[in-house]
Amino acid sequence: MAWSTAHVPDQSGRTALVTGASGGIGLETARVLAARGAHVVLACRSVERARAAAARIGGSTEAVPLDLASLDSVRDAAAEVRGRHDRLDLLINNAGVMFPPDARTEDGFETHFGVNHLGHFALTGLLLDLMTRVPGSRVVTVASLAHRAGFGGFGAERAWSATGRRSVAAYGRSKLANLMFARELQRRLAAAGAATLSLAAHPGLSATGLWHGDPPALLRPVAGAGLRLLAQPADRAALPALRAATDPRAAGGAYLGPRNRFESRGAPGPARSSRASGDAAAQARLWDLSEELTGVRYAFTPERAEDPPAAAVCPVTGARG
Repeated sequence: MAWSTAHVPDQSGRTALVTGASGGIGLETARVLAARGAHVVLACRSVERARAAAARIGGSTEAVPLDLASLDSVRDAAAEVRGRHDRLDLLINNAGVMFPPDARTEDGFETHFGVNHLGHFALTGLLLDLMTRVPGSRVVTVASLAHRAGFGGFGAERAWSATGRRSVAAYGRSKLANLMFARELQRRLAAAGAATLSLAAHPGLSATGLWHGDPPALLRPVAGAGLRLLAQPADRAALPALRAATDPRAAGGAYLGPRNRFESRGAPGPARSSRASGDAAAQARLWDLSEELTGVRYAFTPERAEDPPAAAVCPVTGARG
């Protein structure tokens, strides 16, 4: 039987934080978790939109302002969450930008990389100690099929334009960073003996607000007819992240996505990933760079293994994540 929201177990007594939860996939993720009994923190750039979304969702919810393009805002949001909660069961790093009008974040980073990766890296590091002793706690980072287009290095000195082919590469690079971060975080959590698991998911192709801007010419055919033919609605696109967050059988380090039409849509299961995303040495370099750029250093400092761990095996299918 295909995995659906009917498989989400009871979440009563759990606290979940979902970034970018005022619309699209994040809103659907928050809605399902709240319906299953979780207290859901909607962390969004517009707190007014977050409050409106919380009111529509119902259940036990709250809104926290979070602008991932500003490390000051990330620190303020983390402090606000810490002031209200002494534990966190789920952190779903969902928010993202695609082909934004601004080429740089408030802190001077290329916007895709700064928002999609560095903002979430900092937020996770600032909240992780609320999770590491909580049984069943999970960090879920939402990547993308586009991670396969993430060629090039992660050096801060690289300037990527906000238009044309380089925009596609910059977005892909940020999504590659999401996936590499999720896997390196799992390795470090396991080495530290933490109760928390780190997983990644991608939504396939979904006609969400990410496409409402001005995509480069290369992707305009996809943004039009392609979306109508292949895309799935936000409630379906949210399923991989929901499964990563709540399926008791999902293993740490796993990567989940839709299973049909080249992983563009369908029920969630193990997803394919690029060879680059599994490069353990590159994952460690990205981690060090991210700590340097954000100024956020994680509370645990496990020894690095001489040999990278084997890819996580999904106990549902036996496939490697």
